[in-house]
Amino acid sequence: MLIRIRSKDGNFRFQVSPSDDIHLLVDKIIQTASKNVDPASITISNQPRGNETLATRLAGRDLQSLGLKHGDLIFVNYNDLPSATHTDFLPLALNAHPSKQNNLWENVQEDPVDSYWRSRDGKIPRARDSRFCKHASNGMCDYCMPLEPYDAAYQAEHSIKHLSYHAYLRKLSPKLASAAAQALPPLSPTSYEVKVPCPSGNHPSWPSGICTACQPSAITLQSQPFRMVDHLEFATQFIVDRFLQAWRATGLQRFGWLIGRYEPYNEVPMGIKAVVEAIYEPPQEGELDGLTLGIPWEDEQRIRELAKSASTPLSIVGYIFTDLDPTQDDRTKNVYKRHAQSYFVSSLEAIFSATIQNANPAPSRLSSSGAFGSRMVTAILTATEDGQVDISAYQVSEQACAMVAADMIEASVEPGIVRVKEEDRSQDSARYVPDVFYRYKNEYGLEVKKSAKPCFPVEYLLVNVTHGFPQTPNPMFQSTEFATENRPGLEDQQVESILSSLNRLGTPSSPEDMRNGAKRNEVAKWLSDWHLIAFLETTQLLSPDDIKNLMRTATSPRLLEDPSVLDALMRTDGWQTLITFARESAPARPTSSAPTDLGQEHDEIPQDIFDQIAAEEATQTRGSNSRVRICPHCTFENAHGGHDCEVCGLPLG
Repeated sequence: MLIRIRSKDGNFRFQVSPSDDIHLLVDKIIQTASKNVDPASITISNQPRGNETLATRLAGRDLQSLGLKHGDLIFVNYNDLPSATHTDFLPLALNAHPSKQNNLWENVQEDPVDSYWRSRDGKIPRARDSRFCKHASNGMCDYCMPLEPYDAAYQAEHSIKHLSYHAYLRKLSPKLASAAAQALPPLSPTSYEVKVPCPSGNHPSWPSGICTACQPSAITLQSQPFRMVDHLEFATQFIVDRFLQAWRATGLQRFGWLIGRYEPYNEVPMGIKAVVEAIYEPPQEGELDGLTLGIPWEDEQRIRELAKSASTPLSIVGYIFTDLDPTQDDRTKNVYKRHAQSYFVSSLEAIFSATIQNANPAPSRLSSSGAFGSRMVTAILTATEDGQVDISAYQVSEQACAMVAADMIEASVEPGIVRVKEEDRSQDSARYVPDVFYRYKNEYGLEVKKSAKPCFPVEYLLVNVTHGFPQTPNPMFQSTEFATENRPGLEDQQVESILSSLNRLGTPSSPEDMRNGAKRNEVAKWLSDWHLIAFLETTQLLSPDDIKNLMRTATSPRLLEDPSVLDALMRTDGWQTLITFARESAPARPTSSAPTDLGQEHDEIPQDIFDQIAAEEATQTRGSNSRVRICPHCTFENAHGGHDCEVCGLPLG
């Protein structure tokens, strides 16, 4: 077969066999070089720029296993040796380790949803067209054959603005073999930073010098054709209502991390949705028009590990914050300020979103770096046109993330405008800013290319994400009643409240105490609370293993159906310790004022009544056994033998 090579020395064609080893092709490349080549620096790629792979990492493979076919074009780059050196040792260098070497992306642990779509073709099925199909029911033609997941006509017909991530991958390499995908992955992370050191090696590194080989190319901002997440779904509406309670009570804005998982989304070809099961609120200082937040936050690693312990492992899939401002005329409605005539996401929020996405890359076996993009979703609780509260979901594009990583952009006073920073060649804070352009249609309907310096609209960085709630909710956590963390003065998480709830539930210490089905469901629902489990971990009443057991039990899909789900939890030492603390902290029931033969209709007498009776008995006993007399009006303890209180002067009798 014929393989085409393009290098800095020109274009070449080589006649090779599919079974030839890679070192034979590399040997031919060295023979065409005008100077002595450093064999360790030879890289090959299927793209003109980026996605380079060292030839030494492909040792032991033949050309067919690399996915090379007749007529393929390979881009080659290499460095020259400083002095004349023979390259006869190259085959030995490549064959020094004949066993297959694992590339960086081959050891990446992807999300289960990626493995799901990788094992399916993702094609869009079509029914038989009665007008055009002339074949039998078991036949197929152009009018009824399945469509590719990236079909443009299908996307336009169903108003799908962005391709899904896996549909975009199929569009990039629709017929690429799996072995070739591992050898030359089709994705390469976007980068606008200067390459240090320069690949040419002909000048000092930036900022002392720069050339076309190490500087980034000019940037043309455009709408991203794909999105990493297609849909944001909240398991129940109570999750959002519970998050909004803090704003309703104080009027201060709130922020929370979305705890959930990724699942296939069948409304979009090869789509992915983020399912939110809980919201964790980190320490923050809310204000009327904003909030102050610490990044990274203190308990991040603990919360991530706790989320992984669920029956279906969870992770942080995004974040949510409020931007609500009640109107002056009607406090029940909010100001409608995010719309097409103003902005949807401010420049500061877009830069913050890009920072979060850069810190949480999505693992990918189809990227040369082992990661590509991010699945962190930004959710905003803001006002609608009629003043009600609604959710808007977004991501920022790969261009936005690369520009933030290169320190090229910053927020401006105008929320809908992003400002491009000036170039800086100082040694400590060097910043190279290439030319940035964006396209728009002018008043005549013509497409115009304009420089983005000094500023450009923030909409060029956004990717829309749909959102909604399931028609038949089936949440992983059955309760949201426990106090939410980091709401000082509004909600306080206390161990006493947990012990009190356990006493109210009858302090079940063994499966035999849970024979009553209603009581068992009540205990199960109370335990299945994200905020409760997250707080229990900080109390150290339960060991780390018991906390993981509690999380698996509380998130079990059979929690309310199978009576035996709670058995393993109740037999743990941590649960027995918790029950012991609850029983020790419970007030003693009075013996004389709590008769046991009142009948079944008196079994549900509140505990507060018994506590009040016990307190009165204790007062009477204390008064009869000592000279101290408690005033019934002001509760002052009088030690004298008089008939009037020393404080209020009212009769003691």
